[in-house]
Amino acid sequence: MSENQGTAPVLTADDVVVEYRGRPPVRAVDGVSFSIAPGEVVALVGESGCGKSSLARAVVGIEKLAGGAIRLAGDAVPVLGLRRRSPAMTGMQMVFQDPNSSLNPRRRIGDQIGDGVRAAVARGDDPSHPSDWLTRVGLDPRAVSNYPHEFSGGQKQRIAIARALAARPRMLVADEPISALDASTQVSVAALMRSLCVEAGAAMLFISHDLSVVRRIADRTLVMYRGRIVESGDTETIWQDPVHPYTRALLAAIPVPDGSGRVPAAPLEADRVSWTESLPDALERMPG
Repeated sequence: MSENQGTAPVLTADDVVVEYRGRPPVRAVDGVSFSIAPGEVVALVGESGCGKSSLARAVVGIEKLAGGAIRLAGDAVPVLGLRRRSPAMTGMQMVFQDPNSSLNPRRRIGDQIGDGVRAAVARGDDPSHPSDWLTRVGLDPRAVSNYPHEFSGGQKQRIAIARALAARPRMLVADEPISALDASTQVSVAALMRSLCVEAGAAMLFISHDLSVVRRIADRTLVMYRGRIVESGDTETIWQDPVHPYTRALLAAIPVPDGSGRVPAAPLEADRVSWTESLPDALERMPG
């Protein structure tokens, strides 16, 4: 567990609702509440379409809230618009899933990391150099003059991480930051993000469908199903003793090597029905 738990949270989400237009409207996030302490790594897990990315985008102000509130160090997070964000709000940074879409192909990476440096300086932090951040994420500092297309996928994601951390954020939101990477790179990049955040005292919301990686890096885990948080708690406790049937189903789906050389079979239909049918009852029993 994080040593910073018990201190004032850096991020607070209170009964957050996100909806998309439709007839009727689609409720992607349905009354979610949580908080994250400085230096704490909290994972958000769940199947595709459960609302994880919608919640992440709402946290940083990309998605407009249909209800509830999100606060960074006590200040309401505004919806992103055409105007530049206030210096205080640059304390919230995001690492997206695909660095090919988040990095500008026409700008040198040193200039892009420099955007983060300037945001930090505007908030009163000490200046740093983009090459220093490249070194910290394991890349050649002389590459500051290169363009994104000159790097591999894993290297580009490290650059995106360097840009975000160069702003010296109080809160880092990472939306599936390792899903596009090969298996050998995923764990090292996730561990790098955790170590840099803990070193800087920054909190991180780490969104992933890779539960084995989550277990390695997260202090706490939030389990999301159909727009709701159905279970939350210390990561190791959830792994050892999951309470909610959906959490148990997620953990049961993790492949376990048995030496047979065969892909594990799908869960038995009887098992699938048992936890699915018990889910509404479990949700009704949850407080709130």
